[in-house]
Amino acid sequence: MRLVFAGTPEVAVPALDALLAAERHEVVAVVTRPDAPAGRGRRLVESPVARRAAEAGLEVLRPERPRDPDFLRRLREIAPDCCPVVAYGALLPKEALDIPARGWVNLHFSLLPAWRGAAPVQHAVMAGDEITGATTFLIEEGLDSGPTYGVLTEEIRPRDTSGDLLTRLAFAGAGLLAATMDGIGDGTLRAVPQPEEGVSLAPKLGVGDARIDWTAPALRVDRVVRGCSPAPGAWTLFRGERLKIREAIPAGSRADGPGGPAPEAAAAAAPGAIVVGRRAVHVGTGSGPLELLWVQPQGRKPMPAADWARGVRPGPDERLGD
Repeated sequence: MRLVFAGTPEVAVPALDALLAAERHEVVAVVTRPDAPAGRGRRLVESPVARRAAEAGLEVLRPERPRDPDFLRRLREIAPDCCPVVAYGALLPKEALDIPARGWVNLHFSLLPAWRGAAPVQHAVMAGDEITGATTFLIEEGLDSGPTYGVLTEEIRPRDTSGDLLTRLAFAGAGLLAATMDGIGDGTLRAVPQPEEGVSLAPKLGVGDARIDWTAPALRVDRVVRGCSPAPGAWTLFRGERLKIREAIPAGSRADGPGGPAPEAAAAAAPGAIVVGRRAVHVGTGSGPLELLWVQPQGRKPMPAADWARGVRPGPDERLGD
């Protein structure tokens, strides 16, 4: 088949690479989001998919909106048989959906119909799911509701961050998307409607979603930290400024090292109370202490929590949060 690949972030590049390596299909162009400002200088930077496409000598389409007439006209001229999609980042109008004869096929990082939306991996980690996966499906006008072609499963490991899990799913899912293209191309694969039961939503996480509630149980706080890593980054307040909690672990979750038994003072700490020991920094939660491993003060780079505590010297009555 003639393919036009749609994707934007780094997580979409493994799938593009897999399709470029597929001898049975030809990737003739890519669709990606427009160049965006990045860094302190806010210089315009092209997307990772655009960079990889340029390296491969592919035409790159960067519509401001997928309904732009010039984009739709060019897509009709290219006349793709199918458009595989991974994390493109914009809703596709019916005018675009109707152009490829075999539709737009999305690689979504969840076991649909669970976690439909922009942040399925983050929500799966924050919810404490033990298993997730990836699904290929035919895009309809509804939110991730189209019939599915294929699926794979992936264990969520106890210390996985969203970044860890998404990286594994990106590479495993690349093979699933390539196999889906093969099945659609030779006519051996048919899409199956999603079940009506088990639907859950995974909207994009905002800054407010990443704010830590220290009255919640330690396991819940741990899931928020891991689910919001690397972005948007779990955070709290200290002395009126934001402090990001980059890595933490519930005390007692390991026999030794980080997450080992907390000192007596930390075990009795109130939610948000900071207990600085010789080897570790603990914070009280609604169910027991959490050991801080890496933090990031506002306007600074990430640092070990012990180094941060030595610098700020929190007083006995100071707490994280309000």
